[in-house]
Amino acid sequence: MSETAMPPIVSAEEWEQARAELLVAEKAATRAEDRLAAQRRRLPMVEFGKYTFAGPDGPVTLRELFGEHRQLALYQFMHSGPDHFCPGCTYFTKNVANLPGLAANGIAWATVSDMPLDQMTGYWKQMGWEHIPFASSAGTTFSADCGAGGGFLLNMFFRDGDTVYRTYSTGQRGVDRLLFSTTVSDLAPYGRQEEWEDSPEGWPQEPTYG
Repeated sequence: MSETAMPPIVSAEEWEQARAELLVAEKAATRAEDRLAAQRRRLPMVEFGKYTFAGPDGPVTLRELFGEHRQLALYQFMHSGPDHFCPGCTYFTKNVANLPGLAANGIAWATVSDMPLDQMTGYWKQMGWEHIPFASSAGTTFSADCGAGGGFLLNMFFRDGDTVYRTYSTGQRGVDRLLFSTTVSDLAPYGRQEEWEDSPEGWPQEPTYG
């Protein structure tokens, strides 16, 4: 990185003008996000099958992952094979926090993966993720039925009694935008410092998860 690779220095008045111009675009984006959220809340739902996963305390059903809540956010952690762990899913899971805040809104959180249970258990212990409920979907068709295939996906579920419905799913950048560290990094001058970003000449950039 060049020593001169940093934002230009301007007067306070010039900065205020530039910030005001950006604020117009930010407010437009916020209103667009509000409209999307309103549309998302009006999505229909589809009944989802019954699945039983392998949990650290024994078999656990999809319904049981809700606990007493009516809504469930369920992240499908990619299975990359023995002794390999998806860096993107790892980075995502490191950002999972404030589950009591979700619970206050009636939302449970859990992670499932086609990894064998012992592999998940060891990795959760290694990473210190004791606060994140998990279960292995190995041997089930859950990942395929969700459309995740061999990848990652975030699903939102709703239950009426013991009947489970899927209301929403998102992957790729839809998952990416949920992360605390990347969202805050997007506000910083250097951004995420990833090579795909449109940044000024000389900005530090490296491959994603490099």
